[in-house]
Amino acid sequence: MKRSIIVLLSAAVLTGFASLASAEVKIGVVNTAKLMQEAPQALAASNSLRAEFESRTKEIQALDQLLKTRQDKLQKDAATMTELQRTAADRELQVGSRELKQKQDAAQEDFDARREEEMTRLQNTVRQEVQAFAKAQNYDLILADGVVYATATYDVTGPILESLKRKAGGAAAPAAAPAARPAPAAPTPAKP
Repeated sequence: MKRSIIVLLSAAVLTGFASLASAEVKIGVVNTAKLMQEAPQALAASNSLRAEFESRTKEIQALDQLLKTRQDKLQKDAATMTELQRTAADRELQVGSRELKQKQDAAQEDFDARREEEMTRLQNTVRQEVQAFAKAQNYDLILADGVVYATATYDVTGPILESLKRKAGGAAAPAAAPAARPAPAAPTPAKP
């Protein structure tokens, strides 16, 4: 009894695979790393982060320069200073160095957290664009990470990048449809 059920299930699975193999399957490959680097949304996120942290960066640079100036002054005037003055100047430099380090660390942590937020937002935008492209162009399967090789016939990165550029440009951009890739004439083996 068990054996006949297993045989029937195996036959059903093989029949399902055979029907899939006889259907034309439209497959595309997308280079998400390229999209994440070249999409205008990535540049906009980068510029936004730079602007957001510009004042803190300038503040840290100014503090660093002040400490260097004090260090130079201490080295220059050390011979003419009393022991008490040298000790006070050294202590002031140590306190300033700790403050600089704390500000640098806090700014870096905040920047990393914001960059992660922006990367997540960009990844969602790219994923949604790939899905919209696949549906609009009737793709059965879009492969991304882990593809070792794919011919240009299957690469849909360019049209998706153009769509992202149009969307970043707003309604004023031309509304040309992305170029559709031809569906393979035969079932595609695990080529990518």
